[in-house]
Amino acid sequence: MRYLVRKSAILLLTLFLVSLAVFFAFHVIPGDSAMLILGTEASEESLAALRHEMGTDRGLFAQYTGWLGGIFRGDFGVSLKYSRSVADLLGSRILLTSLLGLMAFLLVFLAGIPLGLLAGRVRHPLARAAVGAFSVLGISLPGFFLSLLLIWVFGLVLKCFTPGNYVSLSEDAGAFFRFMLFPAVAVALPQIAVLAKYLAASVREESAAPYVKAARSRGCSPFRLLTCHIFKNAVVSVVPLLGMIAGSIFSGSIIVEQVFGISGVGRLLISAVSYRDFPLAQTIVLYIAALVVIVNFFVDLVVQWLDPRIRLDASSQ
Repeated sequence: MRYLVRKSAILLLTLFLVSLAVFFAFHVIPGDSAMLILGTEASEESLAALRHEMGTDRGLFAQYTGWLGGIFRGDFGVSLKYSRSVADLLGSRILLTSLLGLMAFLLVFLAGIPLGLLAGRVRHPLARAAVGAFSVLGISLPGFFLSLLLIWVFGLVLKCFTPGNYVSLSEDAGAFFRFMLFPAVAVALPQIAVLAKYLAASVREESAAPYVKAARSRGCSPFRLLTCHIFKNAVVSVVPLLGMIAGSIFSGSIIVEQVFGISGVGRLLISAVSYRDFPLAQTIVLYIAALVVIVNFFVDLVVQWLDPRIRLDASSQ
């Protein structure tokens, strides 16, 4: 219980610091939102009236407390560019980006773990070299290049989907998931390579441990040895990596959405930053950052569940 309370307090403190960083990072960007809206030919009186209406003429502390108080009330403000509620703008787009991220995360989990186990147990030098080359290639290639490659191969050559022909979930669920599979693969491939690389190294390290030799001498089958002993201990050191992978997935999906023409939060974020639409941009970045922080919080709990010694070490400090 003390461990959970301690982690919850750290979570709340981290979210508060994230909100501070997000707010002040956008407000140090040079420029004037009122001038972008009204144009450079606008009079000072019109600019001052619009700044007062938007609340940008107040001090930074007053603006921050007002923005934070609105978040606690479920009011994220009004977009300066679209003149609509930020919550209304983000409703369906956040769901779309979250589905893309969830699909990519499932692909990472379903492909990265078997590849890591296989790479960690294989002994042939050519097979190890092939796995190592895949890991390096997957980590090195940027998401936008993988997106273009998938569009060319599976969209233009193999005709598995029509590039740019996005179909909504409500219109045709089958066509939606068939289209979304390819951007999810583009987001997931680099993270699959990362997970497989780290898991393979952890499996090789655990395979050389004394308990493995003892289990083998007692006649433990190779499959049981791998699944019940080696993997159980190897995964403890890899689970924290999933938190960082989650952050990379949701940040990488913003670029991939642009390439595939998906109307998620990525296009809104780029538009909001260029237009200095503070309420919209701050909410999107805060959403992504808070999501990563919360995922890491649950990752810590999973690691503690897998290895209770972590809880004991924390409580003894």
